[in-house]
Amino acid sequence: MITLDVAPHEIQLAIPLRITGHEFRSFGVIVVTLGDGEYRGRGEAAGVYFLDDGVDHMIGAIEGVRREIEQGADRQALRTLLPPGGARNALDCALWDLEAARTGKPVWQLAGLPQPKPLLTTFTLSADFPEAMARRAGQLDQARSIKIKLTGEVELDIERVRAIRSARADAWLGVDGNQGFAPDDLPTLIPALVEQRISLLEQPLPRGLEAALSGLDSPIPIAGDESILSLPDVTAAPGRFQVVNIKLDKCGGLTEGLLMAAEARRLGLGVMVGTMPATSLGTAPGFVLGQICDLVDLDGPTFNGEELQPSVVYENGTVFAGPAVWGSGLNG
Repeated sequence: MITLDVAPHEIQLAIPLRITGHEFRSFGVIVVTLGDGEYRGRGEAAGVYFLDDGVDHMIGAIEGVRREIEQGADRQALRTLLPPGGARNALDCALWDLEAARTGKPVWQLAGLPQPKPLLTTFTLSADFPEAMARRAGQLDQARSIKIKLTGEVELDIERVRAIRSARADAWLGVDGNQGFAPDDLPTLIPALVEQRISLLEQPLPRGLEAALSGLDSPIPIAGDESILSLPDVTAAPGRFQVVNIKLDKCGGLTEGLLMAAEARRLGLGVMVGTMPATSLGTAPGFVLGQICDLVDLDGPTFNGEELQPSVVYENGTVFAGPAVWGSGLNG
């Protein structure tokens, strides 16, 4: 018999995070703990803000399957019990962690992945005035890769990118539209991004307008984020996106994330891993997946006013989730 506990937490940000249409000063997460009397497993989820998948929604979904989970439903059964989203992510990651504890094997080994190594990660610049963003970029001393949040204001966004490139001629730069642009913006936006040596354009158009990207001749790879929630969306990506951004809160956990990465590879797509706002506990499963990804965007804990311990480590532009954070197989 499994015991299930789900607890909400509110995390305050040290600085606001501004993206298209939203400003975050705090965020809610849930932490699921599964126990069998000897071992325990934990998983965290923040949900999917643009789908109204918040704390209350996640808790309600988990309570709806409490009986099945406490009777021993495994990760594969969970994929039929709950749809993709934060609730399934928290439970899935807790099940991975519990299995690691029971077997004494770390999650990466259970998943058949390479032994984890530090990963180069992007560091995110919240949308602001160009001068402020350039100043912040200059202060990100350790960042070798920077992701720039844009807002869909084409001329202002271009000025933002120019200012940041001027401040960080050395860095890999990508931009994230967070669904902020219209198809008619792209002929102006993309050449300006090429001029500033931008290496990735993430989710420029709103979810539902993916067809407008079909056949687009862009020298910059385009990544799907909000448009690619779970495994079925990967199948529709070729011809529209060149990169799939996998977030465990969107897809429902590491189990689905691994399937998505494999399918993206089969289709010849690049693979990226990111997170919604997260603590180290919520970031660590993405770090495991990141071992087989081309691009890594796991800087979420750097925005938090107070980080949980043990925490992931950022050093020389990389992220590393040590064995004490999650999934070590040593947390009985």
